[in-house]
Amino acid sequence: MEIPSSLVDRLLDTWPVARLATSGTRGYPGALPIVFALVRGYLWTPVDGKPKRAGELARVRRVSENPHVELLLDEYHDDWSDLWWLRIEGEARVVEPPQPERDPDVAPVLAALRKKYPQYATVPVLRDPPTLLAIRPTRIRSWAASETALAALESRSR
Repeated sequence: MEIPSSLVDRLLDTWPVARLATSGTRGYPGALPIVFALVRGYLWTPVDGKPKRAGELARVRRVSENPHVELLLDEYHDDWSDLWWLRIEGEARVVEPPQPERDPDVAPVLAALRKKYPQYATVPVLRDPPTLLAIRPTRIRSWAASETALAALESRSR
């Protein structure tokens, strides 16, 4: 069964992690867990200060080569009647603001990320050079195994 759109909106505001799938010009897929915030209709994910490899990250390179991405939010349980997923197809772009805290489009994103993730009190939201991905959803699909799964999801996303 489909997840109601009001619950989809709450999930996008509150769910802590998604998997981002990208594919560059060579066609090789890549997926990784990300944090994100929904701001003004876009899903934003930062290249933050957690330890990463040096240089340009594959997700940034792939989005530059091919903007078509997919996000997956889901939850697994041994009881399969509790399963659900939310899949978002979108078009992404790389955003590299020179002064992110002063940028009128980016500053609200940074505030939303800090509010959603208290870890950003001790980890920089952006590493140098400041880089984010902005994802415009183009199609949203969802599934829940049962009314019980929807009820549980509803109660957790409040």
